[in-house]
Amino acid sequence: MPRNSPASPLPVSITYFIETYSSWCHWAEPAWAELRARYDGRVNFDWRIALMRPDDFPASRAQCDWFYRRSGTIIGSAVMLNSGWLESDRAAYQIPNLVAEAARDFLPPGDDRARLALAHAALLEGRRIGDLADASRIAAAALGGKITAAKLRAAATSPAIRKRVDASTAEFFDLKISQRPAFVVTNEIGDKIVLSGVWRLAPLVAALDSALADANAYASYRAHHGTPPSDG
Repeated sequence: MPRNSPASPLPVSITYFIETYSSWCHWAEPAWAELRARYDGRVNFDWRIALMRPDDFPASRAQCDWFYRRSGTIIGSAVMLNSGWLESDRAAYQIPNLVAEAARDFLPPGDDRARLALAHAALLEGRRIGDLADASRIAAAALGGKITAAKLRAAATSPAIRKRVDASTAEFFDLKISQRPAFVVTNEIGDKIVLSGVWRLAPLVAALDSALADANAYASYRAHHGTPPSDG
């Protein structure tokens, strides 16, 4: 678990599985921001990297542009995403995700400036951010001097960060889903709601409201009746 993940005893948690290069994660960001504002103090919020496999990336800019026209039209965007970030070395696509994960250790929970800056540079500006030095500079600049690019670059190449990204990616695939963004809502009574490929606000609100209502109902029952009697 990332060092700055929330650990408060709130009854409901939501985990957002992302990939820096995912256009649908980009389209989901307004909903994520609205959820955090609407449920502040009632829900734990966390995000985790779920790396895309090399074959999941577009094979060409023409193919990527086709996908961008489709998604942009679906959401009614006035701006088309930029496919200039595509690189021939697909291993480079992991680097911005490692940098985004590393930045978390230097920031308070909920500070997403590093990962958002990296996604903006790639998806909106079309910048090739697969170079470790470039990705580190972009993230460091977004943090306004909180950490140097050199320090962030060193952290991103550490075995601990690689292990965390591999673990969160494996956690994503263990859910038997393949689409990002994905959201997992859990509550203290053991309920779990998995939403894969969802970017609209409404289903996420419905999931959180349902998980909160059930958790609150159990809490009310405990207040009136205590814990269940033992079998004896």
